[in-house]
Amino acid sequence: MIGNLLFLALFVGLTFLFGWLTWRAIRASKLWVKIAGSIGAGLLTALCAALAFLGGKGLAAMYLPGANPAPDITVAGTADQIARGEYLVNLSCIGCHSAVGADGRPTEAHPLSGGWNLSASEGFGFIGDMVTENLTPGGKLAGYSDGEIFRALRHGVNQDGQLLAMMSLLTYNQLSNEDTEAIVAYLRTLDATATDGATGDNINYLGDVMFGAGMFGQPTGPAAPDTITAPPQGVTAEYGKYVATFGECRGCHGPDVTGTEASATGPAIPNPRLLVATVSQEQFFTMMRSGVKPDGVAFPETMPWQSAAKMTDDDLAALYAYLTAPVQ
Repeated sequence: MIGNLLFLALFVGLTFLFGWLTWRAIRASKLWVKIAGSIGAGLLTALCAALAFLGGKGLAAMYLPGANPAPDITVAGTADQIARGEYLVNLSCIGCHSAVGADGRPTEAHPLSGGWNLSASEGFGFIGDMVTENLTPGGKLAGYSDGEIFRALRHGVNQDGQLLAMMSLLTYNQLSNEDTEAIVAYLRTLDATATDGATGDNINYLGDVMFGAGMFGQPTGPAAPDTITAPPQGVTAEYGKYVATFGECRGCHGPDVTGTEASATGPAIPNPRLLVATVSQEQFFTMMRSGVKPDGVAFPETMPWQSAAKMTDDDLAALYAYLTAPVQ
């Protein structure tokens, strides 16, 4: 953070310096100095001002997100909670927080020891490191209260109230209180796995500028309500949307699962509704559990169909109902 604050101070200082040089150029007696100087210094003033403003905005979003204090809760840890939490974690959290393989990517297998440098792996390591946390009691969560873990999921902030950059952009902040507590209950049951190396975000000033410019999307954490209730479970489009939330379909394919445009975090992601509309529910089940489309073409490696394959029949049927219903 200190280094980023120094960069902010530098660009603020340069803004004033080039602003002063622009003023001097405008007042110059020689016409060529007046024209060339005012244009050149003016452009540099605008550039430095933009870098200062966007970097400051990004810094404020990262370190002063405005999240409420962690709720004072103690999760009961009942058998039903733990079972539900295991189901949800193995559909969602395991995709990023599982043990890292020899290729540096998550294996989608236990332990949930984290360590995946998401930014470097996905091609935007130039903004700094974004390393997934160890979710076992061998990591930072051992020092978190139940309420602090709940707040991390709901509002995308860490124990110190600072933004968890990637978590703040995902849809897990829309999980119900009941399901969020179930995840906490299950994580408390994991065996401790110690890991080496730093985890969490270490984003540089360029990353702050890009974050401030909204190039990574709009952080959604602090704006989430404190209380969320899930729709009734059932094979309905309404519950299917909720399945698309904890299944992370909406995190990749957009809030309405209609696809997303290319951004600083990756290429465009297609609208899956166009494909799903052409298949029966039975074909949809087969496709999501095999990773192969009805025409015999396999899903690309970026499609985490293995997570959907773990869904119950009812949840997959609800997801199918949602993806074939009109977009609301």
